[in-house]
Amino acid sequence: MRVSFSFFGVFLSFLYGCGNKSVCDIYCSLCVNSSFRTCYEMLVVHWCRYHFNMAMASMNSTVWCSLERVKSAYNNFTVCTETVADCLLLPWPNHFVESIFVDIHTTYFQECPTEALRDPPPSIVLALVMTPICLIPAMVVLVVLKTKNGDRRS
Repeated sequence: MRVSFSFFGVFLSFLYGCGNKSVCDIYCSLCVNSSFRTCYEMLVVHWCRYHFNMAMASMNSTVWCSLERVKSAYNNFTVCTETVADCLLLPWPNHFVESIFVDIHTTYFQECPTEALRDPPPSIVLALVMTPICLIPAMVVLVVLKTKNGDRRS
């Protein structure tokens, strides 16, 4: 669904050129002499990414892995890239912004520890495996006893 709207937005950009939000006039005025795609890339790098980098630089690098400390800057960057794309009637997300996010994660969050998934304790695995194994014969016995009585009622 988003793809069809994105295509429609690209089509409309050739007809109208700019979104209808009040903030869009600022972005569109910067894109008068270039294609919206090129202008979008410039705005994301020189406006959105710049402010994200400044927000990250204002933090100590030891707190970069704390979601509570980083989520505001990260959200602001996401909203910025989406707002500029909406104003320029370009699809979002797109390959360019995806590569920017990958670059941000490589730059700032690569050293963050991740919780490794591990197997549950053997007692839990045994309980989860044995429960259906024991229930199947019990269900078979109930079906056989029910049919032996000759009771045809449901």
